[in-house]
Amino acid sequence: MRTEPHPTADRDVTNVLDQAQTICAEQGARLTEKRRRVLQVVLESSEPLSAYQIADQYRDHHGQTLSVMSVYRMLNFLKENELVHRLETTNQYLPCSHITCKHDHEVPQFLICDKCHGVNEVGIRKEILSELSANIEDTGFTLARQQIEFHGICNACQQAGT
Repeated sequence: MRTEPHPTADRDVTNVLDQAQTICAEQGARLTEKRRRVLQVVLESSEPLSAYQIADQYRDHHGQTLSVMSVYRMLNFLKENELVHRLETTNQYLPCSHITCKHDHEVPQFLICDKCHGVNEVGIRKEILSELSANIEDTGFTLARQQIEFHGICNACQQAGT
């Protein structure tokens, strides 16, 4: 899978990592060196990664072995602090495209291309989500998560196929 370029792709990864450090500090959390390195692996990847892929790339880049369970714990920390997202349908992780933004994060929806496997993160407006949530609650169903993933064909693949 590859992702569409997101705001962190055009910026110096070190600056994004420094911003992540600031975000964690503001939230009373600690971005340890290992967590920072895991985030770096995710930021430097051109595609979403599984925990196993992250463990392998961590070993290759830093010469240290991390257990997959440790990677999952670090990814959970990064996810809780809105630095990475987990794609539910593929169990892969990608950086939040809003790490360096100063605005409140909207609930992400992911547009996943079934041909090239590109992923584009788009925020969903709170009004739309509220209406959708109300419709769901009217059925008696309780939502566990509010992340939305849509599968389809991206514009580039549509153009290439015509």
